[in-house]
Amino acid sequence: MNAQILQELIAKHLPEAIVMVSGDDGAHFEALVVTAAFIGLSPIKQHQLVYQALGERMREEIHALALRTMTPEQWQTWQATHPS
Repeated sequence: MNAQILQELIAKHLPEAIVMVSGDDGAHFEALVVTAAFIGLSPIKQHQLVYQALGERMREEIHALALRTMTPEQWQTWQATHPS
């Protein structure tokens, strides 16, 4: 498993999402997923949507996934308060 494959799996399941994944050891990853599909969902439900995209890989290939999920509005607010 690598970050690119993980990113593609999430993007395939949530095609309108902004997906950024990092991690270079093949087992520990960090992901940011931004999508309107998260609107009205609790953080737990948002994470469950992402985990659905990964299926059995969460048990077998991915040891750890630090996941940050946001709606597009939350993402815009975050970007405004965290300039590059």
